[in-house]
Amino acid sequence: MTVVLPFVLTLVAVLGLAVGSFLNVVVHRVPAGLSVSHPASACPRCDHPIRAVDNVPVVSWLVLRGRCRDCSAPISVRYPTVEAATCLLAVLVTAFLATAPWSPLAGAGSSVATTARGVIVLVALLYLMAISVALTLIDLETHTLPNRIVLPAAVVLPVLLGVAAVTVGDWGAILRGLTGCVGLGAVYLCLALAVPGGMGFGDVKLAGVLGFVLAYLGWGPLAVGSFGAFLLGGSFAIVLVLVRRASRGSGIPFGPWMLGGAWVGIVFGEPVWRGYLGLLGLA
Repeated sequence: MTVVLPFVLTLVAVLGLAVGSFLNVVVHRVPAGLSVSHPASACPRCDHPIRAVDNVPVVSWLVLRGRCRDCSAPISVRYPTVEAATCLLAVLVTAFLATAPWSPLAGAGSSVATTARGVIVLVALLYLMAISVALTLIDLETHTLPNRIVLPAAVVLPVLLGVAAVTVGDWGAILRGLTGCVGLGAVYLCLALAVPGGMGFGDVKLAGVLGFVLAYLGWGPLAVGSFGAFLLGGSFAIVLVLVRRASRGSGIPFGPWMLGGAWVGIVFGEPVWRGYLGLLGLA
């Protein structure tokens, strides 16, 4: 993996830019109930279709100096920011999976089965990264987690990770994933029912998806990722209250913190969990 890593990272970076460009469309159209495939992207002021040469991620925005070629209307800096951020996150996720000794790719290359498993897990986590970007932006803007994104993920991720587990006969990972899905989903369902308006059912569905992914990777990622969501979200809410940007009754979108906590669990969950168990003398 080390030999081909630069090539893989370059490929992932290019794909990340392209995916980031598509995510801009998703973030704009999905909350409005519009198709993400047609019509083609156009300037919102002059309605002129965007030329292919002006649709190159990041580069076109810089060349055009953030303005429409036809009417000079300003183009939000969010577009190249999302593209560049998606590219960077894709590279970071790939680099982590390829180098961390506790990552799901550890041991990839020792056999065809382990390599296949590693590649499939990489695809699954890159998919999770992409929807994390889209859901975060949408939830921050609309306080919703659209079914058009969450429900397909509830199918795609378990299928991909399930296939990855089957390639190496790791049935325990599938069982853990199902347990995490039901367990974390049940926790959020109880919170949604106990505190109406506090948690939405979009959060409940997303919790099931994240619970599967985290538990599939291990009990450590599940524990750290689940707790991390509340730690991050709670800390942010406290800061907002302290600076008087929100009150105790203000509604704060929790989806971004669920996703942020999940990624903390994915990246750091295993070593943090092992360290915690070590402190308790259980490791």
